[in-house]
Amino acid sequence: MSAGSNFSDCSMLPWISRTSSGAPSGWAARADRPGVNLIEPVPAVVERLAAQLASERRVGDLVAASIHWGPNWGYETPRAHRRFAQALIDRAGVSIVHGHSSHHPMAIEIHNGGLILYGCGDFLNDYEGIEGQDAYRPELVLMYFVDVDRASGAVEAVEMAPLRTRRFQLTRAAEAEVAWLRDRLNRECAPFGATVRRSGDGLTLSWPRLAQPR
Repeated sequence: MSAGSNFSDCSMLPWISRTSSGAPSGWAARADRPGVNLIEPVPAVVERLAAQLASERRVGDLVAASIHWGPNWGYETPRAHRRFAQALIDRAGVSIVHGHSSHHPMAIEIHNGGLILYGCGDFLNDYEGIEGQDAYRPELVLMYFVDVDRASGAVEAVEMAPLRTRRFQLTRAAEAEVAWLRDRLNRECAPFGATVRRSGDGLTLSWPRLAQPR
């Protein structure tokens, strides 16, 4: 997470959902004090962010919204998060919603040509070795590679490289670990209309492409 010297300074930094992430209101940046960009996933915030992005973006720009939301463990995606992410794509022209907070990968959705990563999981941090959450396999992480059409802003391909963390180093995940990630992602992505398949050494996201207006 990042902070700015005041609200204006941090307004384009990663957003943090106050209620779902547990961030206290005292962390919020104000006009006269530093802090983080606290938001709530509600329609009024979407409209404010859409206006802000419209004033900042230039022709050919691609927009990714980075949001810290939800608990550290668990696969449930709140309806409010899904509605908010979809509205950012529909109303604000966002191409990628980059969700983070969970220490393990969560569901992935393609909505109206935009990519929603509800929780990317960890990569390298000081949570390595945390006990009591073995069912989530937090030692298995993903690198995400996304192709976006610059003209339309629509996502064209999503590939993932499965890795394993150990002693603050990344190594390629073993075959059984890649299979576990694939199966778990398929379980979580199914309600959102996406599937994950093995492709070479990595994983590839597939989704219906019948209509992707932007």
